[in-house]
Amino acid sequence: MGIAERREREKRMRRQQILDAAKKVFSAKGFSCATIESIAEEAELSPATLYLYFKNKDELYASLNLKMLEVLTKKIEEVYARKELSPEEKIPALAEAMYQVYEFDPLILINVLQFQSSEALKNLSPQLLEEIKADSARALRTIARIFQDGMQEGQFVQENAIALADIAWSLFGGLILWEEGKRIFDSKKNYLKPTLQIAFEILKRGVKRHQDAGKRTN
Repeated sequence: MGIAERREREKRMRRQQILDAAKKVFSAKGFSCATIESIAEEAELSPATLYLYFKNKDELYASLNLKMLEVLTKKIEEVYARKELSPEEKIPALAEAMYQVYEFDPLILINVLQFQSSEALKNLSPQLLEEIKADSARALRTIARIFQDGMQEGQFVQENAIALADIAWSLFGGLILWEEGKRIFDSKKNYLKPTLQIAFEILKRGVKRHQDAGKRTN
């Protein structure tokens, strides 16, 4: 391994070291109370070193969220690629895949959903902001393709596929944030999975094209 390759590997390892430390600090203190200094202390690095890799705390936080967004997007694409499933069957499979991502790291996924509508997006570098936008758009396009395929095969009613993808995404994100809020009052309650299943079942029924639609009953 040459000097350049070794330096690049060390740079990637140092960046991951910072991200791992940031995840611990954000989990323990929350975004508001976490500081670059506390993350640097956890990573056993100087604050100045952190600034070599990340412009500010917002960018560090966003980088963590980007990783989770990439995982979520990949899961959605895996559902779409399952040729053995019809578009109708992919809707509950989509809900299950999204829930699996939530189970993998609930805190970071909640952060992703909250971060997408926060003022902190304005403090990111153009490159990082574009990466977040690209992954979000990729996820929505893939969900839209499920609905588009269903329309083309005559399984779903003719509607705007992107709008339906937005609805599916909103169901997922909204229910996670709602159920998480309820757990503040009762930590033992965790009805997210069954509620998510019900929501996507209702969505599936709503977009399904009924063969007898428009026929009069005697």
